[in-house]
Amino acid sequence: LKDVDGLTRENAGRLMRGELKRTIFPCTPYGCLYLVQKATGDDNYVCGKNVVVLGRSKIVGSPAAALFLWHHGTVTICHSKTRDIKEQCLKADILVVAIGKKHFVKGDWIKPGAVVIDCGINVEEATEPGKKNKLFGDVDFEEAKKVASFITPVPGGVGPMTVAMLIRNTYEQAVARRLQQNGKTESLNSQMRQAAV
Repeated sequence: LKDVDGLTRENAGRLMRGELKRTIFPCTPYGCLYLVQKATGDDNYVCGKNVVVLGRSKIVGSPAAALFLWHHGTVTICHSKTRDIKEQCLKADILVVAIGKKHFVKGDWIKPGAVVIDCGINVEEATEPGKKNKLFGDVDFEEAKKVASFITPVPGGVGPMTVAMLIRNTYEQAVARRLQQNGKTESLNSQMRQAAV
């Protein structure tokens, strides 16, 4: 089990080249795609949709953009140097936000009916003794939920899905190793993805 989190250079290269059958997907981007598919009830929902990814990190933003691209979305990546980020967000049928700024995206930045996936984790330390720290996302949830068709909360949205994808990757790699030891060469990822379709 060498790369259950899907973050090695080899997997990043495969993902960027679109070699999906051989790629172990990074857990958070994989969870984002899965959430979109299950929330909409359509495994092909991404196809033909405008997908805007805020953030270009190697852990979430860039691999999420590649994953949505290879699922036939029209992908735009926005970052700190992007002009008119609000305008880009308003074009998004699917908005994935991973920039690390509390409530950066407001409700009026979201296209009505868009699917919003908030990957942000922003900690606000408790100001009083005995109180717990609070977590906030990159999207102003209270404003956005009035506009979006689906939105992930923080906490309780992408985080648990990331853990679920880590477990899935671990399971797939364990079975793949066993198959390899038994002389079977077909990739487990390939078998499982074909079965899921």
